[in-house]
Amino acid sequence: MSYHRRGWLDGAVRILVTGANGYLGSAVARTLCADGHDVIGLVHRGRDGVPDGIVVRTAHLGDRDALGAALHGIELVCHLAALTRVRESFASPLDYFEVNAGGTVTLLQAMATAGVRKIVFASTASIYGAPRRQPMAEDLADDPPHPYAASKQAAESAIAAQAATGLLDATVLRLFNLAGGPDPDETQIISRILAVAAGENPTLIVNGDGSAVRDYLHRDDAARAFDAAMAGLSQPGRYRRYNIGTGVGTSINDLVAAATRVTRCHIPVEYRAAATEPDRLISDSSRAHTELGWSPNSDIDAIIEDAWSARRPR
Repeated sequence: MSYHRRGWLDGAVRILVTGANGYLGSAVARTLCADGHDVIGLVHRGRDGVPDGIVVRTAHLGDRDALGAALHGIELVCHLAALTRVRESFASPLDYFEVNAGGTVTLLQAMATAGVRKIVFASTASIYGAPRRQPMAEDLADDPPHPYAASKQAAESAIAAQAATGLLDATVLRLFNLAGGPDPDETQIISRILAVAAGENPTLIVNGDGSAVRDYLHRDDAARAFDAAMAGLSQPGRYRRYNIGTGVGTSINDLVAAATRVTRCHIPVEYRAAATEPDRLISDSSRAHTELGWSPNSDIDAIIEDAWSARRPR
């Protein structure tokens, strides 16, 4: 879907996508390129994982001069480069703040010098923590439960502060649980379920009774949200944040049932003592529906089918 005629866009835009070789960044780069934009992928090194047809520029997020060079001729930045693993963030919190918060600050400095005034930032709904009110809307207070979420919250704060100076037009997308396609994170629940279906692991270990409910979003739906958010940018000094999720709750038991339908494989489950975790975390994405014209297309079966197709040998 094209959103060009809904906002300031009236043709192709030259966009820098940071983290264009990542799980979501590659999908965003591919989506924007298919929509007719001139997409430049920013990576730390090489071009492995960057979609075909995307021009690559190389820079480290901590290198302001290299970022300045990469921003030459750019009109808008989609910033997705980040460290993203929750468990790892507990062990190496300073690395997460250095890359996710510090790298964002350095990017904003380089953008200011280069005269680039528009940014769409990939953030995380985990910043909300585990609020009692469900589904979760944007007016909830922040309560980041781990260093990863806290580092993303810090990055959001830097972006909001820069927007308040009148030098930046910014949209932040707080994403829910991404899934579908070739997910490189084998610790994610759908990857773990499909590993059992594929015979790579004998049993799915579940902490608790499998009733914990989460909001699973296809990464291609998330990528379309970046396209939609671009059209919502209007003028420097604007800062807006949106939840990007389906609003549909799916339990672990629901995931196992869906994976069984899709793969036609038996998936043994071993239930163990419950972990301390929220019972239910669901998005209220009505602001994105209303203001951006964005809504997801994929249900949980489509998400699992896509992930299963990516896992199976060709």
